[in-house]
Amino acid sequence: MQNHAVSSMHDGPGVDDRLPTPLYHQIFLILRDKILDGSYAHDSVVPSEQELSTMYGVSRITAKRALNELAASDLVVRQRGRGTRVRYLAPSPPVRSSVEGLLENLLAMGLETEVRLLEFGYVRASPDVARALACPAGTTVQRAERVRLLEGGPFSYLTTYVPEVIGRSYDEADLAEQPLLVLLERSGITVEKAEQTISATLADNTVAPLLEAEVGSPLLRINRIVYDQTERPVEYITALYRPDRYQYRMDLTRVRPEESASASWSPAG
Repeated sequence: MQNHAVSSMHDGPGVDDRLPTPLYHQIFLILRDKILDGSYAHDSVVPSEQELSTMYGVSRITAKRALNELAASDLVVRQRGRGTRVRYLAPSPPVRSSVEGLLENLLAMGLETEVRLLEFGYVRASPDVARALACPAGTTVQRAERVRLLEGGPFSYLTTYVPEVIGRSYDEADLAEQPLLVLLERSGITVEKAEQTISATLADNTVAPLLEAEVGSPLLRINRIVYDQTERPVEYITALYRPDRYQYRMDLTRVRPEESASASWSPAG
């Protein structure tokens, strides 16, 4: 049986001509990821056409197309006599957050980053927003859109909904200057807990330019409901993050129940 997949340098990702994605684009994706994660640093030389041809078992024409695609994506510069050098310069280290001390981490992030307020107003709650805030659909709620920046570069796009009675306690200028958690507590609310889900999505035509990302690039998506001490929902937020500028960490502990041969992972704490 013929093995179509070819591995790079034994332990790296390979390419497979049985996939619908062209071989040159598979190689492009592998090299792109190595550039973005720093395996190929700024101004370093990436493998040549001949080296790629040998590594992946493809023709030099295929290897050349992969390198040309990297150049078209502005990740490398191809120069005769100097080879193909990495042009991409990684941004500042990504913001890191964790499950432990969630609310404290969110507050610290709000204080340590800049915010650009895009929209602020009052709308009728959609069914999804109404379920999150435990109110009837069509109820008036405050809606805001913001972009958070770290060292001048955007890393998150936030859409928040707050019950009207709470939203009226601060104005647009306040939200442009203070983290929402600070404003909630200033209005007399004691934030007690939050529940959230983490998934992934793709940048659309609206979000991509705001995050300085390509349309269709992957984003981390977090939906969070924040509760006060009476377990009343006081905020519903959808946050979209650039994965190269934001990382979410969870510490796990191996748990082995007594009288059981099986074990599982549990959040540490």
